[in-house]
Amino acid sequence: MKIDQALFDRLLSEAQASPRLRMALDLRNTPEDKSQRMLNALLPGTQVPTHRHPHSSETVVVLHGRLTEVFFDEEGRTTEEMTLGEGGLRGINIPRGQWHTVRVTEPCVIMEVKDGPYEPARPEDLR
Repeated sequence: MKIDQALFDRLLSEAQASPRLRMALDLRNTPEDKSQRMLNALLPGTQVPTHRHPHSSETVVVLHGRLTEVFFDEEGRTTEEMTLGEGGLRGINIPRGQWHTVRVTEPCVIMEVKDGPYEPARPEDLR
């Protein structure tokens, strides 16, 4: 698979057709691959709940477009906001257990990588 502008355009088009205004593409080679690697196309207006990953850090790299990553403390107060995108900071590593969400400011495609196998979000890890 080539990761290029044509792929970004396709994913962004699929995101536009989705009620959630986002579309993920699994980059694992087989179902037995226990990594978590994906491209995620996100459009302005998508709602990503504030959440945390209690057993995994998360690496996010913006490949196209721009978004703001927002961190929160345990009480739900904003502690940091970082704009990621072309011409500036391109990626971050989010520590395990860090509450976070994103605000999408322009159509973007990100690469997400997490430690270990997929674990669905538990209610206590969503706000």
